[in-house]
Amino acid sequence: MGIIRRAEITQYVEEYIGDFHTNRLAKLNELKFQDILKRKNPYLFRAKNILTAHDFVKSILDAYLSSQEEGIFGVFMEGLAIFICSQVYGGYKSKAIGIDLEFDKDNTHHFVSIKSGPNWANSDQINRMKQNFTTISSAFLEKHPEKQILCVNGCCYGKDNKPQKNGYLKLCGQRFWAFISGRADIYCEIIEPLGYKAKEKNDAFIKAYSRCVNLFTQQFSQDYCADGMIDWHKIIELNSGYMR
Repeated sequence: MGIIRRAEITQYVEEYIGDFHTNRLAKLNELKFQDILKRKNPYLFRAKNILTAHDFVKSILDAYLSSQEEGIFGVFMEGLAIFICSQVYGGYKSKAIGIDLEFDKDNTHHFVSIKSGPNWANSDQINRMKQNFTTISSAFLEKHPEKQILCVNGCCYGKDNKPQKNGYLKLCGQRFWAFISGRADIYCEIIEPLGYKAKEKNDAFIKAYSRCVNLFTQQFSQDYCADGMIDWHKIIELNSGYMR
């Protein structure tokens, strides 16, 4: 068992957090307004009684970006978790389908599927994860019948006070980070370096975001408003009509 130091975590974060900001900005810069309009639920925004072009554009843009950022940041956090585990237990990125991390600990081989938070899945997705655990466990035991195995759904944040599930463990937040690092306090340590150059990077993002809102509002007003009012029929035709 090795030791992971705060300086090593800081160095890793400062080296790779820029990828999150770069990808986040790239996703924003490549956006086309009609693509977002086709992907988001127009019935929801109508039910929220949105009346102005600016409010409509900002609402669908924020909803889209939020889901994109979760995915982009999830990739970064997965990498951080694998790095920490590699330093402590010799963990490594798994090549198995649906498995992110493998490592040996306490005479047991661990298969870990890493997710951002605890509420990541519906029943079908959970069943798929369990099937992945079953498949990789069977293949591993055929080659290493003398080994013990443990399958884990690790969540980078959140809580689940009933970690024992049917066929696997679900470890969230502090439990997960302690499990892969051997340190109960490390979940607090990783929060500080994430702010590295955050203001500088966010300033560039805000500039690009403001440009998008202004351009998309102008486009929306021209194409989806009539007499100064939102034309909901035209929006729903674009979004859901089978002829569009």
